[in-house]
Amino acid sequence: MATVDKPLINEPNDRDPHNNNSFGTLVDSAPERLELPVLNVEDFNERIIRSYESGGAEKSLDADLSVARSLVPTGTAAFRDFSYVSPEIPEFIIENCTGCMDCVTQCPDTAILGKVLSESDLNTKLEGIEDETDREMFGNQWAKTRKYYDAPQKKGHEGGRFAILIDPSKCKGCAECVTVCDDLALEMIPKSEKTMDDIRKSHRFFKEFGPSDNTYINDKLLIDMMLKEETHIYVGGAGSCAGCGEGTALRMMCAATGAMHGDQWGIVAATGCNTVYTSTYPYNPYLVPWTNSLFENAPADAMGVRARWDQMGKDEQPIWCIGGDGAMFDIGFQSLSRMLATGMNINAFILDTQVYSNTGGQASTASFMGQNTKMSLHGKKYKGKQERRKEMAQIAIMHPNTFVAQTTCAHTNHFYKSVIRALEYDGPSVIICYTTCQPEHGVADNMAADQARLAVDSRAFPMMTYDPDAGATIKERMSLQGNPGMKNDWWTNPKTKEEVNFIDFCRSEGRFSKHFDKDGNPSEILLAATQERLDNWHVLQELAGLI
Repeated sequence: MATVDKPLINEPNDRDPHNNNSFGTLVDSAPERLELPVLNVEDFNERIIRSYESGGAEKSLDADLSVARSLVPTGTAAFRDFSYVSPEIPEFIIENCTGCMDCVTQCPDTAILGKVLSESDLNTKLEGIEDETDREMFGNQWAKTRKYYDAPQKKGHEGGRFAILIDPSKCKGCAECVTVCDDLALEMIPKSEKTMDDIRKSHRFFKEFGPSDNTYINDKLLIDMMLKEETHIYVGGAGSCAGCGEGTALRMMCAATGAMHGDQWGIVAATGCNTVYTSTYPYNPYLVPWTNSLFENAPADAMGVRARWDQMGKDEQPIWCIGGDGAMFDIGFQSLSRMLATGMNINAFILDTQVYSNTGGQASTASFMGQNTKMSLHGKKYKGKQERRKEMAQIAIMHPNTFVAQTTCAHTNHFYKSVIRALEYDGPSVIICYTTCQPEHGVADNMAADQARLAVDSRAFPMMTYDPDAGATIKERMSLQGNPGMKNDWWTNPKTKEEVNFIDFCRSEGRFSKHFDKDGNPSEILLAATQERLDNWHVLQELAGLI
């Protein structure tokens, strides 16, 4: 299947996902009459994972208790191999690297990892590589950046060497890392047997060299978060599309929560894309216990887990309730509303794609006006979706004492600060994250971050936070910090001197392509949709006291 040789079972990522013999359960107590199967992680990996890797699982595996109960150990997706799906792979150009960590952060598959070590420690570890050619090859991949090398030296400390390494078994070749790197420190190159052999060796050495030296990690720089191993809660290996915007959102959410709580937290996920690509049996990318509920009742499920955890004295352990448009905007909206009304300390994380991606692109109440989707096809009479978009943020802030944020992965600090504040907040919270769906939006695999940034710049998806602890009035609680031109109708790009609006956003995506004639003029409904987006922006400005 692969063009180069690969081991039967791939090596796991930096952090060993199987450091215990437990499957992990959200509720580790059950009635005595119910006999739960005793499952062994090592046996699961050897018997089940190996059968899937060899291609004979469906013929050789018995329908045993682990299969019958749909139980999968944590982190098994670390063994999954995607090295065959793309003809290209990123190459690190060390002389251009600044250590900004954008590539590591935005990778949706945990396929690109960063590490920093003191120069002396690195040299000592390099001496442990017996083969001189391998030692030179790997040693040449450690950069001397201003951030980690020059800055510490100016303060009289030893400089740190920084490296970015590709996990060849997780990379799907989306090139998102190349796109977000403004320093041109990454480029896509063709795969060859020699290239893949070097990358596999480098990845193995990278893991053997141990974790980053915390001396060089600035906790005030949130972008450096993924240099810490305890943040690698999402190990990659999920079956998401190449460049998936949701994958990056989940990784960043897991990283922020892992930085604060390690692996002592859990997930209740609603049926949707996120549960399909993270639970393709027998692969699970999470290192925390999680469960998949129905499309419409994940928040209710999370309430039950929260209540039981509180009874067990685990009230400090966070719960993230994850869902997409259908699970939170539509069929599961009542359940979400009820969860928020209870005041229970549960965090909702909404993957906002403006479409039911899991069912092939159906319209949802999160869809934009004019959007071409299944159930709202662009035809002669009706040119796409006719309804206005439901604004979950405005609805959520009307619930008592609920922290709310709208954010995107492209705005890294805003995203991390929103998630961290939600975890700190004593009560319910809602994070609505813009997540590009490449196939349904008609967007290239490498453009998730760019589209998210454009969504904010064009007022398609404004960022905001609403913190009940910030004051007594909506004006005091609401912040639009992070949006460009906060007091203006539209933002003017300083480089082009041109106004950026919703029509500019629509020009960049296939879902709106039928709204432009041969001369590029927008349709009437697209003009109406643009006014609708401006009206929504005005509401937010008014609530924040800016107009």
